[in-house]
Amino acid sequence: MSADLGRLLGEVGAVLLDFDGPVCSIFAGYPAPQVAAELVDVLRRRGVDVPPDLASEPDPLEVLRRTGAAGNNSTTRAVEDALCAAERRAVDTAEPTPYGREVIVAARQAGMPVAVVSNNCAGAVTGYLAAHRLAAYVSPVVGRAYAEPARMKPNPDPVLQAVHAFGESPSRCVLVGDSLSDIEAARAAGVPVVGYANRLGKAEAFRAAGADVVVTSMGAVAEALIDLSTA
Repeated sequence: MSADLGRLLGEVGAVLLDFDGPVCSIFAGYPAPQVAAELVDVLRRRGVDVPPDLASEPDPLEVLRRTGAAGNNSTTRAVEDALCAAERRAVDTAEPTPYGREVIVAARQAGMPVAVVSNNCAGAVTGYLAAHRLAAYVSPVVGRAYAEPARMKPNPDPVLQAVHAFGESPSRCVLVGDSLSDIEAARAAGVPVVGYANRLGKAEAFRAAGADVVVTSMGAVAEALIDLSTA
């Protein structure tokens, strides 16, 4: 455990977790590029002229984001509905992140409430937590605002929703996330942030974006929380 991580966690009273990354790999068994292609098919069936770069977009959240930016509310809702359905199916084959469960349990044992703040739909998150016997440990679950992709992280709104639900000040919460959008949302919300660098190259990008601490394993976070609960 790094001294910086232990010090940071010792100064906060609540833990916010991104879902896809820190808790699980939601699309491990139902690949994200496949889901993105299915969303593009929704657009085509609705008569949308899909540009080549969007047709080959591998990230379903980016397909939704770009659909929302185009300004057709009906089409955005159709893509949102298709993505929510795909995410709910995906959790059946999602792969738990090593030590993700331990982080949740250890935080609660240390007296800290735990929230999930995700760009995935809340129904998928709650389904995963229930299936993995974690629902009792996590509240609230703040998922993607329905058919309003502009409110997804890096927008700080979902982070602030969780902070307000806890009745804490932003500086007394910490977000653990594995993407630049997590880092940026936390910084905009005034929430300390731990960057989970689960792929090469992420650590440098997270530090440049202002992450307070960077870890390469959720085990480091679990260890620090266990130390707090036994201190």
